[in-house]
Parts: sequence; C-alpha cells; structure tokens
Amino acid sequence: MNYKKIQNPPERLRSFSRAGNNGFVILFAVTISAILLSIALGIANVAFREIRFGSTARDTNDAFFAADTGIECALLYDKENPAQNAFTGTASMSCAGSTISISGSAPEWTFVITGLGSTGGSCAKVTVFKDTTTSPPDVFTTLTSKGYNIGDSACASSSPNRVEREVRLSY
Repeated sequence: MNYKKIQNPPERLRSFSRAGNNGFVILFAVTISAILLSIALGIANVAFREIRFGSTARDTNDAFFAADTGIECALLYDKENPAQNAFTGTASMSCAGSTISISGSAPEWTFVITGLGSTGGSCAKVTVFKDTTTSPPDVFTTLTSKGYNIGDSACASSSPNRVEREVRLSY
C-alpha cells in the first residue's frame, strides 16, 4: 500500500485541529491559574494570622508589664517607710518618670500610671487596700494593679483591641 502524504489539508481540517488545541490550552491555563491563586490565598491567610498573633502578643505584654509597673510603684512607696508611707497622707508620688496623684483615703487609695508600654500608650490603674482592723506593724495590705495596652490620661478606652491584665499582691 502506498500512502500519500497530503501536502495541504483541506481548510476545514486545519481549522478543526487548531480549535481543539485552543480549547485545551484555555482549560490548562485556567486550571494552572486556579491552583496558583489557591496557593497565594493560603500563604496570605497564614501571613495575616501571624501578623495578628504577633500584635496580640505585643498588646498582652504591654498590658502585663503596665500592671507589673503599677504594683512595683505601689510596693515601693508602701514599703519605703512603713511608719509614713505614701498611702497615709501624701497626695502624690513619683514613679515611671512622672508625678502621680493619689486619690482616696483609708482604707483604700487609687492612682493611675500612664505613658507605659512599647508605644507609650499603655497604662495601669492601681488600688491599695489596707485592712484597718489590725494595727501596725501587722496591717494587712492588698495591692491590685490592672494594666491596659491602650488608655488615655485616665486609663480609659473604648477600643475593641484593648487588653487587660491584672496583678494582685497581698502581704
């Protein structure tokens, strides 16, 4: 048998063969694009979660260390001179680089420390409670410090991203 090679196939065969390849190429391109888009969205999702986790960890640390600073300031002024400490008549004290006003009277005093944290926006509300049913030197004292990652000069904020951490010390 002799087969003849057709030099110039009819027009309908040439267009049919190109149309079949074009459909396959489009399908292949769409499939590859969908796979690449899925990978890109997955990577973006992981990156977004890592960023959110990192900022949450920073906010938590800022709130905790603000609370710790409040406890340390109260403890310093309460233990500095037990007979005449800051909570038996003094209206202010110096702590964390600023003068802090103390409000209240026996048995409970409060003060606010601002300008704390990694951005300077953290604050702490501290309460000092002295059990007046006992006499010195056996006075029972409870220090409660609530630290916040966000707060104004009164340590108030309505931000949904506000984090609170509390430290309590009794002696």
